Amino acid sequence: MSKLQFFEMRAEQMTALYDSTFTKKDAVKTGEALIENVLEAGEVDIMQVGANLARLEQVVSSAMAKFRSHIIDTEKVVCLGVEFSPVNGGNTINYADDEIWQTLKADLDARTELLKIAQKQPVADLYGNLVPQVSTTPRKSSITIKF
Repeated sequence: MSKLQFFEMRAEQMTALYDSTFTKKDAVKTGEALIENVLEAGEVDIMQVGANLARLEQVVSSAMAKFRSHIIDTEKVVCLGVEFSPVNGGNTINYADDEIWQTLKADLDARTELLKIAQKQPVADLYGNLVPQVSTTPRKSSITIKF
């Protein structure tokens, strides 16, 4: 079987993978159950499963992006219980066109840098005021995956 035939077969299988009763909550539960079952069974290496999930996530993500680019001009559609609704991108305001905004932004950026320095050492602003050491909020830890 050629690679192309394999992908064509997979594409056909994708159309029948889940019926219209399979909800987003079901998808979340299915994914969580997959890992729980792997951990409970202990028959395969969890890291190998994770490595292949990372690859699969990229396959699905790129397929979804390509799919979205082909349906962007469609009307609202419901298929197998999934709703696809096009949204107009709208406009972004170019604040930097305003000189006053640019000045305020530059001042804010300078103050941000002073606050960063004040976390490590005492520092004064241009007016001779001691810059306070403001509180911090911890970020959620994560795992970086590369392949």
